[in-house]
Amino acid sequence: MAGPGTKTILILGDSLSAGFGIAVEQSWPALLQHRLEREKRPYVVANASISGETTAGGRARLDLALKRQQPTLLVLALGANDGLRGLPVAQMRTNLQAMIRAAKKTGARVLLVGMKLPPNYGPAYTRDFEAAFADLAKSENVALVPFLLEPIATDGKAFQADGLHPTAAAQPRILGHLWPALAASLK
Repeated sequence: MAGPGTKTILILGDSLSAGFGIAVEQSWPALLQHRLEREKRPYVVANASISGETTAGGRARLDLALKRQQPTLLVLALGANDGLRGLPVAQMRTNLQAMIRAAKKTGARVLLVGMKLPPNYGPAYTRDFEAAFADLAKSENVALVPFLLEPIATDGKAFQADGLHPTAAAQPRILGHLWPALAASLK
């Protein structure tokens, strides 16, 4: 519930944050809004996540989203689709860096949320892909959650039939995993 003094958390992600295959109100961003309300924290969640989004798409949409939402915090959870499509890691890194810098220029803090890929993409690509998130967090001095799906990655029951998208029941675990970094970023 927006009111005087309310600040915005902007989430820019892909299907994993958009709540693909589940009701939107069951997604981790919706659960985050409920938690903030329960804890009487003066924040509203603006979820600008789109299924299938890449870092290039997010970069193209970010300026307008920053102008509209004027967030205190940007949760940047993109890159999974870049990796699944085998796009160049350097391109993903450049896009993420541009988004981080654009958000910081507005005064927003940034929480970068990383991703890991299955091993079938080859050891060099998966290593470079994962390292891009940590390297960016360090070089741009932003908070990092290394792997969005960490608490459920090895739990097959936590995924829908496609094996990629978390179930509604898994969403609280994802939020619980993100919460320490989110809470620290809100201070």
